Amino acid sequence: QVQLVESGGGLVQPGGSLRLSCAVSGSSFSINSMAWYRLPPGNQRELVARITSSGFTNYVDSVKGRFTISRDNAKNTGYLQMDNLKPEDTAVYYCNTFITTAVNSRPYWGQGTQVTVSS
Repeated sequence: QVQLVESGGGLVQPGGSLRLSCAVSGSSFSINSMAWYRLPPGNQRELVARITSSGFTNYVDSVKGRFTISRDNAKNTGYLQMDNLKPEDTAVYYCNTFITTAVNSRPYWGQGTQVTVSS
């Protein structure tokens, strides 16, 4: 059984920073790509950033230069460093990972963590 646990959300003022973490636990699995999505209030879910197993990254234009996605393969953990946060970054952020186990390969989702940017 694979589980994803997110942490790091909260309330921050504009211009502030937060770091989200996504820890994957279980047995006999390998992590392929890792990604962060967000669901802003009243809007659709969007892909924020993705990192492949080889470390290739891509970002939505609105966060380029402010957010950094990374992963620690030894800890089976992914991160999203968010700097110079803006009110429009307010959303529930979800970790998404594509994982291969002995049974199958499929995406897994975290429980979501609220990020609120407000003065």
